[in-house]
Amino acid sequence: MARNLRNKAGISHHHLVAFLGSPLKLGHRHGSFKRSLETLAFEEVPHSPTQKPHRSTAFILHGLLGSARNWRSFGRSLSSILSSSSSASDWKIVAVDLRNHGKSAEINGITPPHDMVNAAKDVATLVQFKGWDWPDVVIGHSMGGKVALQYAESCARGDYGDSAALPKQLWVLDSDPGDMNLDNSDGEVEKVLQTLQSLPSIIPSRKWLVDHMIELGFSKPLSEWIGSNLKNSGEHVTWAFNLDGAIQMFNSYRERSYWSLLEQPPRGMEIAIVRAEKSDRWNPDLIQRLDNLASKGGEGKVSVHVLPKSGHWVHVENPHGLLDIMAPKIACVV
Repeated sequence: MARNLRNKAGISHHHLVAFLGSPLKLGHRHGSFKRSLETLAFEEVPHSPTQKPHRSTAFILHGLLGSARNWRSFGRSLSSILSSSSSASDWKIVAVDLRNHGKSAEINGITPPHDMVNAAKDVATLVQFKGWDWPDVVIGHSMGGKVALQYAESCARGDYGDSAALPKQLWVLDSDPGDMNLDNSDGEVEKVLQTLQSLPSIIPSRKWLVDHMIELGFSKPLSEWIGSNLKNSGEHVTWAFNLDGAIQMFNSYRERSYWSLLEQPPRGMEIAIVRAEKSDRWNPDLIQRLDNLASKGGEGKVSVHVLPKSGHWVHVENPHGLLDIMAPKIACVV
């Protein structure tokens, strides 16, 4: 068991999703999947039929226990909007499977420590290995938002070498940039992760898991969401993520703070924070602190946007509203 996990009472679905990524959507594949040994797996949104040249790149980073395929639909929609703009060239949209998640969980060359620093470094390594231009825009949801912040911080510090270029825009989607106050945490995520660790190594079926979770006192929607994270493996099912590694990432996620980056954003970079209107993670003090930063001038910029009619799963609960916020600003990146 990871050293920071605690077993406390209280199993609340709406609190849990404030930490976890989006629900894993099962279904057929869209576009091509590519991977290279010891680099992250990823999915690239298919090229637009307009055939305009790719001159800009955006990366999408999912949340805890999520995967790149959670973001296929949103990525296609974003690519379509950007490509239809007369002022924008075609964008390459790359959705990444972070370490211990999705297809990246199957790659043996990705080693500990499993933390925000190394999760961000994986993204830089992928860019370098593939010989791509450095991404102009990095989008991160939930835990992926902190990976994006770490990526920008490390890039600005020169950790990725002299050739590395900072993104022009960093989108942090419904992710508290500070460290989590564990004294005020009622332990829902810890309880779920501990329960998953206690399960037998061979899980008979998705239905068995859902029924078992309900028997343990978890809600039916939450139990079904957990069951959606299983994949077929012969006559049984197994997790679509590396649970132990994901727990280590969760601990790092809640311990890391990026307020210093927000207080002094690098020159020429905008950090755009999207706060979901119905999300329960944003207390008044946190909202005021972000608004104060957004009103400041400086070499870099912080902007704050409120996504109406949405909880934590922003790209599922109000994808059109999220596109309305993001697409016009991204289209202006040159």
